[in-house]
Amino acid sequence: MSRKEITISNVSEEHNNPIAELVQVACRFDSEIILESENRRINAKSIMGIMAFNPSKGMTVNIVAEGNDEEEALNAMEKFLVCE
Repeated sequence: MSRKEITISNVSEEHNNPIAELVQVACRFDSEIILESENRRINAKSIMGIMAFNPSKGMTVNIVAEGNDEEEALNAMEKFLVCE
């Protein structure tokens, strides 16, 4: 299992449809990917979960990935959320 804490950048300015695009990034990987913030924990491959989670600028999030491609998944999710 890999875990990383990040602070989200202004994703809505960098992407046309950030919620759908974030789910698409997560779905490219076999690993389970979870986003955690405060007392919330959601599956990053669930569009409804991401909509309810509402990742927004300045939010601190833990990305947790577990599986055979967890490092690649973690890096891709971080890159998307911090707009690198």
